[in-house]
Amino acid sequence: MRALSEVLDQLESSAQGDSITVQDVVDKLGRKSFASLMLTFSLISTSPASAIPGITAVVAMIVFILVLQMIIGRKSVWLPGFVMRRPLSTKKLCKGIGWLRKPIRFVERFLRPRLQFLLHRPWFFLPLLLILGLTLFMPFMEIVPTSGSMASAVIALFAAGLLTRDGGLVFASMLLLLCIPAAVWYFGFSG
Repeated sequence: MRALSEVLDQLESSAQGDSITVQDVVDKLGRKSFASLMLTFSLISTSPASAIPGITAVVAMIVFILVLQMIIGRKSVWLPGFVMRRPLSTKKLCKGIGWLRKPIRFVERFLRPRLQFLLHRPWFFLPLLLILGLTLFMPFMEIVPTSGSMASAVIALFAAGLLTRDGGLVFASMLLLLCIPAAVWYFGFSG
C-alpha cells in the first residue's frame, strides 16, 4: 500500500519554480481529497520546514478548516482566498519531502484496512473533534520548540489512517493526541 508515498509524489510533481501556492497544492491533490490535503499540510509542519516561523499556525488553520468541513459533510474543499494565495518555498518543500520519504516507506509496510467502523459515523466524529480541538492550541505550541511538530505528526497519522482505511492507525492517533498536553508540559515547562 503506497497511498502515502503517492501523496508525496503528487506534491513533489507540483513543486515548480521558486514557490508554489496552497492553491497549486489543492489543485494537484484534488478538491475532494480532505485526507490527502490534511496529510500534506501536517507533513509540511512535521518536516524541517516547520522551522519557518508561523508555519504551525498556518497548518493549524488549514487543518481546522478541513476538519470543520468534514464534520459538516462538505463534499469538496473550500479554503479562504488569503490561504490559497499563500506561497510555499519549493526548495524547502522538496527538502521536507525528501526528509519524509524514508519514514513514510517504513510506515507504509504496516498499513492495511482494519477497524473500519472507526471511519464511519458516529465513531468518526470523535477523532475529528479531538483534532479540531488540537488545532486550536497549535498556534500557542510554537512557544515550545518541536511541540507543533508533535501535534502535526499526530494529525498526519490520523490522515494516513483515513487514506489507507486503517482504523487502527486512527485509533493510535487518538491515543497519541491525548498524550500531547502532558508531553508539551513535561518538555516545555517542567524543569
